[in-house]
Amino acid sequence: MTYCVGIRLNAGLVFLSDSRTNAGLDAISTFRKMMVYEQPGERFMVLLSAGNLSISQSVREILQVEKLPNGDDEPITIWNAKSMFDATRVLGSAVRRVYEQDGPALKAAGIDFNCSMIFGGQIGDEAMRLFLVYSAGNFIEATRETCFFQVGESKYGKPILDRVLTPDTPLDEAAKCALVSMDSTLKSNLSVGLPLDLLVYEAGTLKSERIAVIDDKNPYFKMIRDTWGERLREVFEGIDDPQWNGGDAAHPLLTTSERFEPMRKITHLGERIV
Repeated sequence: MTYCVGIRLNAGLVFLSDSRTNAGLDAISTFRKMMVYEQPGERFMVLLSAGNLSISQSVREILQVEKLPNGDDEPITIWNAKSMFDATRVLGSAVRRVYEQDGPALKAAGIDFNCSMIFGGQIGDEAMRLFLVYSAGNFIEATRETCFFQVGESKYGKPILDRVLTPDTPLDEAAKCALVSMDSTLKSNLSVGLPLDLLVYEAGTLKSERIAVIDDKNPYFKMIRDTWGERLREVFEGIDDPQWNGGDAAHPLLTTSERFEPMRKITHLGERIV
C-alpha cells in the first residue's frame, strides 16, 4: 500500500512518496514514508520506505544509531560515513538487525518480513548516488542505464518514467514526470493515496529547500491530474482507428503474415468440420 520513486539525474535527485499505509473499507491510515537526514554543507540523504509499517519504522529508528565495525577506527554510522555506499551498508545492517529481532515472531504469526527502501543522497565531494535496498539488507545502485527506482505499487507509474527520463532530464521536468507517474498510480490503485511528499535536490548543494507536501487542494497537482487526463484522451482520439480492409489505408491492420491463420471450428449441417 505504497508508491515511492527515487530518480538520479546529472542535475540532482528527485524523491516522491505517497502516505497511505492501509486502505480497508473503513480504515484508511496515513504515515509519512520519506525521511531526510541532513548536515548542511556536509551530507544530505533521503530514505523512502515501503512494506510493513512496523518494520520500516523500526529500521528508521535503528538507522540513526546503527554502527558498523571499522577496524581500529571509529565505527561507521550514517553521520560519519565517508561515502553513500558505506551509509547504505549501515542501512542494510539496520534492516538485518530488525529481522533478527522481529523476524521469528513475524514468521510465527504468518507475516512476511516485507520491507524495501530507496536511499540516496550525497556526502562531501562524492558524486550523488541512489540505492534500492531489499528485505535481506542487500542493495543495488542506480546507473545511467537505470536512473530511477520504484518501490510499492510500481507498475502503473512505470511507463511514463521509462519513456521520459534520461540522465540529462532537467530536475523540474523530472519532478513533473514523477508527479504524472504518481497520478497514474493513484488513478488505478486505491491502496496509494494523498498527501504526497516531493523533494528535489540539486547536485553539490548538500541541502535542499525544495520540499513540498501535496494534498488534494494543491493547485499544481490538480492541474497535472486534469491536464494529463485531457491530453491522453486527445492523443488517443488523434490515433487512427484500425483499418481492416487494408487497401489504400496509410496504416493497415491486416497485412501478410508468416503466421498461420487462427484455428476455427465450424459446424455445417450438424457435422463438425475442423
